[in-house]
Amino acid sequence: MATLDNTSLHLPVENPEAGDFLPLLGTDYVELYVGNAKQAAHYYMSAWGFQPLAYAGLETGLKDRVSYVLEQDKIRLVLTSPLKPGGEINKHINSHGDGVKAIALWVDDAEKSYKETTSRGAESYFEPEIFEDEHGEVKLSGIHTYGETVHIFVERNKYDGPFLPGYKKWNPFYRAEDTGLRYIDHMVGNVGWNEMNKWCEFYAKVMGFAQLVSFDDKDISTEYTALMSKVMSNGNGRIKFPINEPAEGRKKSQIEEYIEFYNGAGVQHMALATNNIIETVTKLRDRGIEFLTVPATYYEEVLDRVGEIDEDLAPLRDLGILVDRDDEGYLLQIFTKPILDRPTMFIEIIQRKGAKSFGKGNFKALFESIEREQASRGTL
Repeated sequence: MATLDNTSLHLPVENPEAGDFLPLLGTDYVELYVGNAKQAAHYYMSAWGFQPLAYAGLETGLKDRVSYVLEQDKIRLVLTSPLKPGGEINKHINSHGDGVKAIALWVDDAEKSYKETTSRGAESYFEPEIFEDEHGEVKLSGIHTYGETVHIFVERNKYDGPFLPGYKKWNPFYRAEDTGLRYIDHMVGNVGWNEMNKWCEFYAKVMGFAQLVSFDDKDISTEYTALMSKVMSNGNGRIKFPINEPAEGRKKSQIEEYIEFYNGAGVQHMALATNNIIETVTKLRDRGIEFLTVPATYYEEVLDRVGEIDEDLAPLRDLGILVDRDDEGYLLQIFTKPILDRPTMFIEIIQRKGAKSFGKGNFKALFESIEREQASRGTL
């Protein structure tokens, strides 16, 4: 897996406050437990432009589960379904619906990463183990985080196979054109009432992260709902985990809705980066992806707020893309509606033009849009 480059006008934001004793080289893959991996794979290929990479199942000797691995540039998704009743995967799906189980982190030394984190208080998911096949060996280890989400440390410098030992190359006839997605910018976790600081302290103490930015209920609130958020980042800036918790409001917030339907804490959304958000979102919309919309009045004032940008305002308005600026530059972002039957996980598309922030200036318009969706579901 290649390191992040600077061709996207994005350089990882180094966080000198972080200990970075692991260190983390990037996101290796994200694994979702899903009810039907074959159909989910087709969705992510057809709608999102992911490419087939690897497969494991009955044909490779697995008897209890099946996994399809997809990639687009530096993003790898693993979609896993159970093949028999009972077991951890069925239990996870019954409780949460489709959702992220594992955020796998690329490291130089999976054993050291395990020892460093468990010695600082992390609960073990599994001890370091070497997996081998004709392409070499991979060492994996894992720890628990919020809810039933886990981190898996992946050491793969002695491996040149398609994905991991036990997987074979998956080369179906059908391949959709990619949509210009390049890497995972950040991944957001939703936790319960008064749990944000606990999990931020976990990432600080256990993994050497430091706080990059925080937002309170004055920053993220509307007439009806509010939430709190802190962004934790590792030292080289390649891994950023915002952690959200509910805050008091007149009605049920999006975080409360998530916790109710996901049945606990979990990954709320993945932010996927692109070099051209107009082209990416146009392709996604044409393939059926539904995005949140903001009132037309948002665009009457946006340039007064953010100043000059390179893009024409008309296509941004047509697509519903939001704009925000910080001291380093500006960013463009848009959020899908929930991509699952339960109103839980969604995906953000983001293009950074120098900005290192997370769109604070868009929070009010965005959250009012989310509230309109909640109202349509009867969950506000």
